[in-house]
This record gives sequence, structure tokens and C-alpha cells, in this order.
Amino acid sequence: MKNLLSNRINRLPVSQTLAMAAKARELKAAGKDIISLSLGEPDFNTPDFIKEAAIKAIKDNYNSYTPVNGYLDLREAICYKFKRDNQLEYHPNQIVVSTGAKQSLANVAMVLLNPGDEVLLPAPFWVSYEAMVNLAEAVPVTIPTSIKTDFKITPKQLEDAITPKTKLIFFNSPNNPSGSVYTEEEYRALAKVLEKYPNIFVISDEIYEHILYKGTNFSFARIKSMYNRTITVNGVSKSFAMTGWRIGYIGAPKWIAKACTKFQGQITSGANCIAQRATIAAVKSPVSKIKFMVDEFKIRRDLVLNLLSEIDGFKFNIPDGAFYVFPDISYYFGKTIKEVKINNATDFSLFLLEHANVATVTGDAFGQPNCIRLSYATSQDLLKEAIKRIKDVLS
Repeated sequence: MKNLLSNRINRLPVSQTLAMAAKARELKAAGKDIISLSLGEPDFNTPDFIKEAAIKAIKDNYNSYTPVNGYLDLREAICYKFKRDNQLEYHPNQIVVSTGAKQSLANVAMVLLNPGDEVLLPAPFWVSYEAMVNLAEAVPVTIPTSIKTDFKITPKQLEDAITPKTKLIFFNSPNNPSGSVYTEEEYRALAKVLEKYPNIFVISDEIYEHILYKGTNFSFARIKSMYNRTITVNGVSKSFAMTGWRIGYIGAPKWIAKACTKFQGQITSGANCIAQRATIAAVKSPVSKIKFMVDEFKIRRDLVLNLLSEIDGFKFNIPDGAFYVFPDISYYFGKTIKEVKINNATDFSLFLLEHANVATVTGDAFGQPNCIRLSYATSQDLLKEAIKRIKDVLS
């Protein structure tokens, strides 16, 4: 029946992170002892003060359709958060609240891109960026990086990638999957290039901004010349352990925010009313309230890096943010292990799932075919066991 579906959906790839998570769940259901390091989901419970705000909203009878772009007091709270955490001045009419940062990103792609527009994707990039670009009938253009550059692009690479068709570039810092963090100096150098091309817009995906182990997060929109060309995307899923609450948002030029509201009004309308009330409590709270999670993630990061360093053929950078390690495992390409020929990162990831009972995600999904992604958003005991299994099966 595939030929009866639209070309659009037939061309759309399945999210590799979700596909691997689903495969891991199937194997678990079949009785296999699978440790999943595939999903980027904090294993902490949502903090009590946020849950209490949701309970209060239920008791206060919040149960009606919400404004398409979000409750006004939530958008005001987001403006407060942008000012406090990012030194960014936004007005509530520049904010659009959506059903997760993923929808926020898709909204922007759909309202800005025309068929044939080119979109620059510094690799590695989050798996859904490329799919969103393709859905908008634009053309994704990958800018490669490597461990040597800490998986970050240079101004020269950016300049070389720009053509008259370039319309948009995605920046993601802290980065999923590499954990790399652009410094203010690095962002300003890239902005110097973009200043010469006034018709190119920037999506700055900052969903991991508070999960940071060194320095501070610098928002691209803080660069004065880029403020009116930058869409800042954020949400509460990662920093506040609220993945299932599905709230994301943008801060953008007013005309882009208005277009996103128009588009969203025909797709999903306003986000969940209870989750929005809870999000007010989340974004207005001091960052210190979630420091315990960040401290634990840093301990896990160091644990994982130490354990992976004991395995031959694993090369990696030191991630300064997020909760992933993105090792280059190309050492194993062409080798045969347990009668399985490893040709690429996808083969390697599937091999680990089948023979080590550990779920990871192939780097192919992130535009980096020599790597795999491991999430350390799980307990220290499970991380130790998972990497022991990997080490044993590769020995």
C-alpha cells in the first residue's frame, strides 16, 4: 500500500533515535536484558514544585483550549527567563509556545523555507533537522566536522558553504549528539561571516542550555547584528526533566512569530493547558533548583569517558554539555567480530544491540557516519554494566 501514500511521507525517514528505542523495547518485551543508551531523556522525576503547579492548575479548572501562541502570562514568564538567563530582550508577541521544541523547529522551517532553498547543517546535527528541511522541500547542505575541531565548524567552512540559495542555518549548542559548546568568541566569528549575507536566517537550538559543565551558554541572538535574523528555540524537556509534558517555545522577530502562530493554528493549535501552567513555574524558578541534575550528569559523563578510554578503537571529544558521548568507532570498519562484518556505524550499532544487549544510535542519523551516540541519561550502575558489555564483546 506504500504506493498509495504521499511522496512526502514515503521520502521521510524514520527517526533513528526513536527507531532504536522502539527496537530496544521490543527486545526487552521478548525477554532480552537490554540496556538502552539510545534516547535523550533525563531519568530524573520532574521536580515537585513543577508538579505542584500542574496540580494547582487542575484544581483551578484549567481545561479549555489555550491561545495558539500560548498563555500570555507564560509568554511573559519566558521573556523573563530570556532576560535573566540569556540577556535577550523579547516581547510576549515575539514568543510562540508549541508542543515541544521539535514542533517549534518545524514551525520555523515551514514558515521560512521555499522549495529549493538551501539550509546549512553543521554535522553532527540532531536527527530531525534534515527531515524538517526535506519536508519543507528545501535542500539540506551538510558542513562536516571532526573530533579535531571538537565537532564545530570554522568561519571558513561557513563561508565556503554559502551560495545564493542559502536561506537558513541550524546551530545547536550544547550540541546533540556531540555535547560540544560554541563559545562567545566562536559564535561572533561565525556571525562576522553571516553579516555579509543579510538574507540568511539562524535557528539557535538551545534546548540543552542549562546542562553545561564548563563556562556559560552564549545565545547567538545576543550578537546585535544577528538579533533580527535569529530564532532562539528552547523548551523544558531536558533541563527540567519534562520530556512528556511537551512544551517548547521560540523567541523570534515579531513577523516570524506571527507566521509560526498562523501555521500552528492550522496544525495543532495551542499546547496543553496544564503543561503550560507547570511551565510557568519551571521557567521562573532559579537555575539552582536543577543543579543537582547537572551535577549528576557531570559525574556520569566522567564515568563514561573513563570507561570508554579503556576500549581499543574508541576516539572521542570531551563534551562540555548535554548528556551524550559521540565516539568515532571507524577503527572497527572492515573488521569481523563474532562472524559479523562491520562495514559502517549502523552495522556497529546493530552489532552492539544484538551481541552486547546495549542500544546506541548510529552516527549516520546525525550526519557523522564514523560515530555512534551513547546517552548517559541513566544510572551509574547501568552505565557501568553497559560499557562492560561493550568492552567484553569487542575484546
